[in-house]
Amino acid sequence: MNEPAKSRATLAVVAGIVRPLFNLMMDKTWEGTEKLPAGGFIAAPNHCTEIDPLIIGHLLYNHRIAPHFLAKSGLFKVPVLGWVLRATKQIPVERSTAGANRSLQLAQEIVAEGGAIIIYPEGTLTRDPQLWPMKGHTGAARLALEGGIPVVPIAHWGAHEVFPRYGKRFHLFPRKKSRVVVGEPVDLSAFTGRPLDKATLTAATDAIMDAITALLAEVRGEEPPAERWDPAKQQQAKHGRFVERGQQQPGTGTENS
Repeated sequence: MNEPAKSRATLAVVAGIVRPLFNLMMDKTWEGTEKLPAGGFIAAPNHCTEIDPLIIGHLLYNHRIAPHFLAKSGLFKVPVLGWVLRATKQIPVERSTAGANRSLQLAQEIVAEGGAIIIYPEGTLTRDPQLWPMKGHTGAARLALEGGIPVVPIAHWGAHEVFPRYGKRFHLFPRKKSRVVVGEPVDLSAFTGRPLDKATLTAATDAIMDAITALLAEVRGEEPPAERWDPAKQQQAKHGRFVERGQQQPGTGTENS
């Protein structure tokens, strides 16, 4: 783990708290971890519950890969949490051009140090009623193509039974199982040298989302929908909570409010 000493120390403290808790909360299986690159890369997982980052961070840290997430810039201003985010070199997401350039520079530094940048291409928890990956945003594809960074698709399933999407409490009994599968890096060679216009970035993003969806279909043992869920076509906001009062979450038997 080629990380600065301060970052390594802070990650060790966080891991010392999180890993025992997650080992108690659920059983887990990790598959395909031999496909994780030796150098820096972008990890692109599906996103179906708020505890997903801890699931992916746990896997990477246990394989001596420093996990780095894109986080809302406002979180860096929160006492204690902001210090932890900065100390572990998490990446603030800012809207300004200057802020975006700083984020890109930090991401490139992390990759050069052999760290992993975890990007959820969906941008938020999936809106798909059955928790399949929905239409992705182009940020991961842009960063990958601009920096020549490999993108590793990751699919996981089971954590949503412990903490349902937009849930308010954990469901610990009976003990649940989380399964995570790592795929081969997505082949983006067809886009090398092409202008990074909307058509190129959309096609590259679709390739990434196809890889994630194929892995999740393998994990679930089910066929994914023929058409990927698109919030815009469903008159849904791209960010924030969207489940209406009384709507039931798939597979949980509980209602959200």
